[in-house]
Amino acid sequence: MMPVRTMDRKSVMITELDSNRLHQIFQSRHYRRTHGILLDSLQSEMARARVVPGFNMPKQVVTMHSTVRLQDLKSGDFETFTLVYPDEADIDNGKLSVLAPLGTALLGARVGRTIRVKVPAGIRLMKVESVLYQPEAAGDFDL
Repeated sequence: MMPVRTMDRKSVMITELDSNRLHQIFQSRHYRRTHGILLDSLQSEMARARVVPGFNMPKQVVTMHSTVRLQDLKSGDFETFTLVYPDEADIDNGKLSVLAPLGTALLGARVGRTIRVKVPAGIRLMKVESVLYQPEAAGDFDL
């Protein structure tokens, strides 16, 4: 399921570390076998992103291990997630896999952006309200 963004993907940045770790996942036979279509979607999104050193990452950008507060624009409800690698995912505890359609759409999104994402229940419009924690802003460059 391909996420759809309302913003120009070229304005999205990801860190070198996140890019390197995600490329390792792309090479994994295990993930290719179990998450093929989702990997393709993430890989497509990353191909259009600008890769920057972690110390140059603006603090309002969602990176791996960032905790973000989103608002569902249809319901008005707020949700908080930490964007994680697939093996760390635990949605019951707010840990959203980067391979989930919403997770893929969040990677590299900035505060204030609205993303449109296809999910099994239909289309969700989600606004990135805030980045509550970003590893790079906190000086945690090796998470």
